[in-house]
Amino acid sequence: MVHQYKLNGYNIVLDTCSGGIHVVDDVAYDVIALYENHTPEEITAELLEKYRDRPDVTPEELAECIADVAELAATGQLYTPDTFAGMAGDFKERSGDVVKALCLHVAHTCNLNCSYCFASQGKYHGDRALMSFEVGKQALDFLIKHSGSRTNLEVDFFGGEPLMNWEVVKQLVAYARTQEEPHGKKFRFTLTTNGMLIDGDVIDFANREMDNVVLSLDGRKEIHDRLRVDYAGNGSYDVIVPKFQKLAASRNGKSYYIRGTFTHANPDFTKDVFHMADLGFTELSMEPVVCGPGDPAALTPEDLETVKAEYERLAVEMLRRKRAGNPITFYHYMLDLTGGPCIYKRISGCGSGTEYMAVTPWGDLYPCHQFVGEEAYKLGDVWNGVTAPALREEFRACNAYARPGCADCWAKLYCSGGCAANAYHASGSIRGVYEPGCELFRKRIECAVMLQAAEAEDP
Repeated sequence: MVHQYKLNGYNIVLDTCSGGIHVVDDVAYDVIALYENHTPEEITAELLEKYRDRPDVTPEELAECIADVAELAATGQLYTPDTFAGMAGDFKERSGDVVKALCLHVAHTCNLNCSYCFASQGKYHGDRALMSFEVGKQALDFLIKHSGSRTNLEVDFFGGEPLMNWEVVKQLVAYARTQEEPHGKKFRFTLTTNGMLIDGDVIDFANREMDNVVLSLDGRKEIHDRLRVDYAGNGSYDVIVPKFQKLAASRNGKSYYIRGTFTHANPDFTKDVFHMADLGFTELSMEPVVCGPGDPAALTPEDLETVKAEYERLAVEMLRRKRAGNPITFYHYMLDLTGGPCIYKRISGCGSGTEYMAVTPWGDLYPCHQFVGEEAYKLGDVWNGVTAPALREEFRACNAYARPGCADCWAKLYCSGGCAANAYHASGSIRGVYEPGCELFRKRIECAVMLQAAEAEDP
């Protein structure tokens, strides 16, 4: 499948099944668009008429361009057939029942009262609770036991707000470190926090033990404080920004990123991205809100058009900043075209419900954090393991080729079929699609590819 688009002065052609990316002139762009369904004679006649005011577009030049396109097609760089459908289940089948990552919900409670929170203010539509050390320890033992021959294991400390159970987090990290050498494992930890409880101890420990820290900030003060408030209705911006600045400055090259959510209140979210960059943060992410269509925070169809234009504006500004020597990283534009995921991984998807699971404070297992509280999607628990094997097989079979709505999408080998949780909440099936999310994902990929094409031209 070939996807063509124009962005920031570049004519870009993606050959999605080969991974080929071509930046071409106007004439070649039009030849490629016509090539599959027209004869050389028809292409020549149509383009001579279109470019009749350009003396450089001659029958000879067009014949040479058509021959170049034919060579790209013959060498598998254009119009490459899709031969991957038969591989779709292979990757997850080969990995068997190995688990490589857990999201530990150490706190089903939060000190903020964000109205758009998918986790129902940290409660996940259930009771408030904190994970005990004993449950967390059992979760880590479960991960080690079911990790097979994998060396590197990943654990995310999540909530709610995990800093409300900070001592248990530290105890669990200490325990995991004692288990690395005996079992031949290496743990990588991530902490996701709203920042309200960050202090010197948190910063020191995070810099020593956390491979990544995710910091929640929605951008400008008036935007952030509109929804990210405490239970008294007070905004959190003034409390957390100095703490985030201190933590980010002290990371010394270790990963962190600022993660925001944009809503109907700020479809012009690039203002928030640039605001965060001006605060000194260079690793940034802004996610579209996911909520019901009747929610006041929900993006409208008109908002989606604004957001797509904002993605383009962001890409152009990022390119300008990089050329000026003050680059920023935007999470959704991180695209590795040379050493990225293998085709099996790109087809099979994120691994939720198979190699990745979420653990509640009570030790229950769910496919990922966005399924927690959906009793129909409970996989088992950390003592007895997966006790719903049919459910796990349902997730194992979910890939870029399992969703009918993905069949004709040029981006399916970039998104691997998208988020199962978003699909479920939008359509009632993990094999459905969340079309607004798909629409925005396609635009982000177009922008990410344009950035790489532009940077390839830079000296």
